Amino acid sequence: MPRKELAERRNLLHRKSDAQTILRHALDDLHIGPVAVVSSFGAESVVLLHMVSEIDKNAPVVFIDTEMLFDETLKYQKDVAIKLELTDIRVITPNRDAMLKNDVDGLLHQADTDACCHLRKVKPLEDALAEFGGWITGRKRFQSGSRADIPHFEKDARKIKINPLATWSRDDIAAYITKHKLPRHPLVAKGYPSIGCMPCTTRVSAHEDPRAGRWQGQDKTECGIHFQDGKIVKQGVAA
Repeated sequence: MPRKELAERRNLLHRKSDAQTILRHALDDLHIGPVAVVSSFGAESVVLLHMVSEIDKNAPVVFIDTEMLFDETLKYQKDVAIKLELTDIRVITPNRDAMLKNDVDGLLHQADTDACCHLRKVKPLEDALAEFGGWITGRKRFQSGSRADIPHFEKDARKIKINPLATWSRDDIAAYITKHKLPRHPLVAKGYPSIGCMPCTTRVSAHEDPRAGRWQGQDKTECGIHFQDGKIVKQGVAA
């Protein structure tokens, strides 16, 4: 079945389903095939990871270590994995040869953030997902303009991308974390509601968009792993 048609059918099937139901079915959907959870272990990631742990602690979870992450994120990743008893955390890193060729001094982000994201995140993830028919994200519509209309299921090249939390609000996230007494990323309390690589993440004020601290001052809102109609999403439109 064509990927686009499959995504449309799943959206119709789950138009009234809650996040847990969508996630449970996605992890066991023969038409989609094997599925991986992709997590940044960032500010809100623990919600989706907790749901996964309650369904299948052996589900593959892909974590991209760009080698420019905050030390707090690296520690948080290990702590959450242990607490939730997730057994298949796949930590992926940039290709060594590609790094030596394109960013040997670690300064590529200063000249070209898109190229840096592609080298350290997009390509490693693409390689890691080669064996899967679909992948699960924690994206939510409230996070930014480019995510305002994301469906629960969408075609992503030759794969299906699943967004179980698409319709959740910021209050829903906070309530779930509180209800299940889940650990918060330590940087959240320091003014980082959205956390990426250290050089490209800054604090934001209470009245700003949660993702305003990502690539601040640049015409860039996504790292490049998320697409719309096969194109990288930038400034709310496919570029």
